[in-house]
Amino acid sequence: MGIFERYLSLWVGLCILAGLVLGNMAPEVFQQIAGMEIAHVNLPVAVFIWVMIYPMMVQVDFSSIKHVGEKPKGLALTLVVNWLIKPFTMAALGWLFFRVLFADLVDPQTASEYIAGMILLGVAPCTAMVFVWSQLTRGDANYTLVQVSVNDVIMIFAFAPIAALLLGVSDITVPWDTLILSVVLYVLLPLIAGILTRRALDKANDHSRLENFLQRVKPISVGGLLATVVLLFGFQAETILANPLAILLIAIPLLIQTYGIFAFSYVAAHKMKLPHNIAAPACMIGTSNFFELAVAVAISLFGLHSGAALATVVGVLVEVPVMLSLVAIANRTRHWFDGNTDQTTETKVGENV
Repeated sequence: MGIFERYLSLWVGLCILAGLVLGNMAPEVFQQIAGMEIAHVNLPVAVFIWVMIYPMMVQVDFSSIKHVGEKPKGLALTLVVNWLIKPFTMAALGWLFFRVLFADLVDPQTASEYIAGMILLGVAPCTAMVFVWSQLTRGDANYTLVQVSVNDVIMIFAFAPIAALLLGVSDITVPWDTLILSVVLYVLLPLIAGILTRRALDKANDHSRLENFLQRVKPISVGGLLATVVLLFGFQAETILANPLAILLIAIPLLIQTYGIFAFSYVAAHKMKLPHNIAAPACMIGTSNFFELAVAVAISLFGLHSGAALATVVGVLVEVPVMLSLVAIANRTRHWFDGNTDQTTETKVGENV
């Protein structure tokens, strides 16, 4: 990993502080930036999120999908967790904490927005940082590539319906036009752009031009993430400083969700006798969130200063250090999977770049 990925938690923490300081010192500047909207989409945030997402999508080799059946158990585990378990447990935890346990601490409207932000995090499976978690756990790079490709295809069709279902169950009005626009803008279009870029750069199928391109744009992608964090915490600075307890209240169910989903997935992987290089990335993919998408959709649906946007931003705060702790757990328990071997043929796709 490069210096950006290695110290990402530090950079995110510094950008959070910068956003809070700047947002408190110059709120009028952030109000002007917040007003730069078209169709409920904030243009500066949209640009930064695109800068984040586009290089990640270039990494995805959709030709690997043809190998989807070669390691079915690990793929099945993650797909079940991502689409049949995690969104619903996140919604349930949001309801439990903000409608019951924290009901006296948060007003009903804000509670609804916090729940909405949590739901959007739960419905967005990780695409980008998966490659980092897989690398840190010495996971099968080709398997990770297949996994991300399949998840991205499913996300195009499943994100909006599941999000709408869970938001509706939580008695939150769903603006379908904004939700669909967000999926097109932050999932479909970056995927298409990534596919076209990959094909143009990798015509010789030797990956050299593609690797060079990705190495050049990686710092830009991380820069987009950090700039987005500064903006989001700048927009929320006055709210956070006036009520710092909100961060803790949101973080508690997010932490329970993350560690709980990982524990369930890891035990299931062990019971399924998956080898560690398949089990570890499968569980990481099933546990982590595509917080960039969740942030973008929360802003589009509920606004920059909403509780939903704040909840997804807290997801950014929690994600990196928590996932690094899970990487450490996975690496220290590698011996649990000794003797588990993959009985299928080795996946024959291009190396993950």
